[in-house]
Amino acid sequence: MGQGQKGSSDKKENKKKRDDSPTPEDGKKCRVCRFPLLVALLQLLLGVAVTAVAFLMLAISPSLLTRETPHWAGIILCLVSILGFILYCITYQPDERTSMQFIVKLLYFVLCTIGLVLSVLVVAFAGHHHSQTSNFTCEKAGEGCVCILDQNDPLARTFTYEGVSDCEAITGTLTFYFLLQIFLNLAQALVCAVGAFIMWKHRYQVFFAGLQIGSPSTEQWQKV
Repeated sequence: MGQGQKGSSDKKENKKKRDDSPTPEDGKKCRVCRFPLLVALLQLLLGVAVTAVAFLMLAISPSLLTRETPHWAGIILCLVSILGFILYCITYQPDERTSMQFIVKLLYFVLCTIGLVLSVLVVAFAGHHHSQTSNFTCEKAGEGCVCILDQNDPLARTFTYEGVSDCEAITGTLTFYFLLQIFLNLAQALVCAVGAFIMWKHRYQVFFAGLQIGSPSTEQWQKV
């Protein structure tokens, strides 16, 4: 009788643990909590926007330098967002049981950090060039425009923009694009910082990612 009561008690205890544990449906609903899809979507949209504006700037004058047309920062963020979508699809696997999951997580964190640094650099470059173009005095010279910061200074540096039909495109449109790049890359840096923080938090802090594992002495939770 003692063994029968003990077995019945163990069954009731195990059943209670199963009932107290979250259901698989709850785990599926929590996939967005484990890695917010919104972060990857924002990264993709901002990456496309930064790249598109950079190519629009390049269309004004092909002589613009690479640092003045930061399409590279947008392309990198698009790659980061693709990794985010991949991570969203495979992150339901608990405790990094596959090497692919670990590699994707590591790459996502590293690329988010790189994207943050590059976005800050773009903001610095765009702010500098915006202050310059805002004070330009430009004159048409052949098939381009020659711009100068201070007409009264005979030693002032001149800037030549080739392939420009109207100098207003330099002092007006290009200046606006620099300002737009500042705001887009500030948002891009913020999103990259959020993505890197979420990845760090998911890795080093406990988040529910499956059923509870119970034992007579200890109860452990799986984490992502």
